[in-house]
Amino acid sequence: MASQGDQFPPIIIDIPLTEAGESQSPLHSFSMKVPLSPAPKSSEQPMKMKPNHEVHESATHEHILCSQRAKESCYDSFRTCSANFDRQLSHPKNIDSHVVEIEPIPKAERYFDALEGPELENLKKSEKLILPEDEEWPFLLRFPISSFGMPLGVGIQALLWKTMRMSSSTSFLHVNPAVNFVLWCASLVLTVLVAFIYALKIIFYFEAVKREFMHPIRVNFFFAPWIGGILLALGVPTSVAANLHAAWWFVLMVPILCLDLKIYGQWMLGGDRRLSKVASPLTHLSIIGNFVVSLFAAYVDLRELSIIFFAIGLAHYIVLFVTLYQRLPTNETLPKELHPVFFLFLSGPGLACLSWTKISGSFDLGSRIAYFLALFLYASLAVRVNFFRGFRFSLVWWAYTVPMTSVATATIDYTTEVTNPFTKFLSVALSFISALAVAALLITTILHALVFHNLFPNDIAIAISVKRTSSRKKHSHRRAESTNRKMNSIVAPED
Repeated sequence: MASQGDQFPPIIIDIPLTEAGESQSPLHSFSMKVPLSPAPKSSEQPMKMKPNHEVHESATHEHILCSQRAKESCYDSFRTCSANFDRQLSHPKNIDSHVVEIEPIPKAERYFDALEGPELENLKKSEKLILPEDEEWPFLLRFPISSFGMPLGVGIQALLWKTMRMSSSTSFLHVNPAVNFVLWCASLVLTVLVAFIYALKIIFYFEAVKREFMHPIRVNFFFAPWIGGILLALGVPTSVAANLHAAWWFVLMVPILCLDLKIYGQWMLGGDRRLSKVASPLTHLSIIGNFVVSLFAAYVDLRELSIIFFAIGLAHYIVLFVTLYQRLPTNETLPKELHPVFFLFLSGPGLACLSWTKISGSFDLGSRIAYFLALFLYASLAVRVNFFRGFRFSLVWWAYTVPMTSVATATIDYTTEVTNPFTKFLSVALSFISALAVAALLITTILHALVFHNLFPNDIAIAISVKRTSSRKKHSHRRAESTNRKMNSIVAPED
């Protein structure tokens, strides 16, 4: 079939060629065919210029992607190295351009320089964070080690109701074994849930966990998971396990012993982590660990080991008690949000009373001294009602549970030794108050976590810089803001 260009005869044009100065006879000529029909269209389309609004949209899209990458990169210094490697494998185009720099861990003195308050939780005005201050961080970065206070409070409540059911002094209450079983199951679920979430934080944000561990005050919360495990073992219903094997004690004792060696050694050797500098009511958590280990050892018939940990806890409790009582004039007072931690003063003597009663087999003089001290501290704090109200809810409120419940449990043991209407009333009243406090805290915590979504704010304490940031260049989130401004100036449409 003939092409469209061959449907009409071509026009032949003869052009004669002559030499200059010669005759006009042509030397030769050439012909050229010019088709009458138009030439077929080429397969290649000519380049078209995009309208201005399409160029602006494309640049804006690139700007958004650049801003997102900058925001994501500011969290890379807190990610585990393996997580950063997997992230680079999933974005191979960015491997050459995106180099992850792990932020060094601040030293103890840096926490005191950058943060304020006895618990070192508030950022000083002269400091800047290395994470964005105007946005919500990833959930795992906002999930603190102090979350283990929740299963701690429910776990010791299960021990209280187990004691009430088995004690002869409270037999008139006819406590149903199902109460102990439900509380123990709730504590087990909470412990598994919190441990699972924090395990994810260890896997994906190990650098953030290291910063929590190096925090002079927050390091005490690393006792909480193991204390919670021991309370689960002590409060286990008899229908689940009548007797516990001594191997469980060794498994839960080793981490607490390692933390004891680290923290108490720093107290003795001085430096930036000496007790006079880092002492706070939360430091009682390191003392509680020893008394709980001692109590568990007495339950599994390891009497000598029980006495060893009781002696360690008692010696350091006395030192801490005196240190906190004579706080230096330069020490700051506790802010309102942290007042509940004062109740941790009760937990030491309360648990010491339970431990010594189990070691000696009776509520003797040693148990009475510890119990009456705890009862006096309880009364001295309870009469100051205005001191513990008028502040917002936070995880710190769980500091009420362990001290109040330990004193209530010790009161039941005391009522068994000294039985009269007053001691019976006291044991029932303190048990009811502690149970009501745990129930109220549990409901409030669920509401703030699932309804109000404000239970886990940004964890400022782990996001301080290694050096002062007042005179240095901003970190990744500041670089992201600079990049945003540059991109805005590029893609801004002309008037």
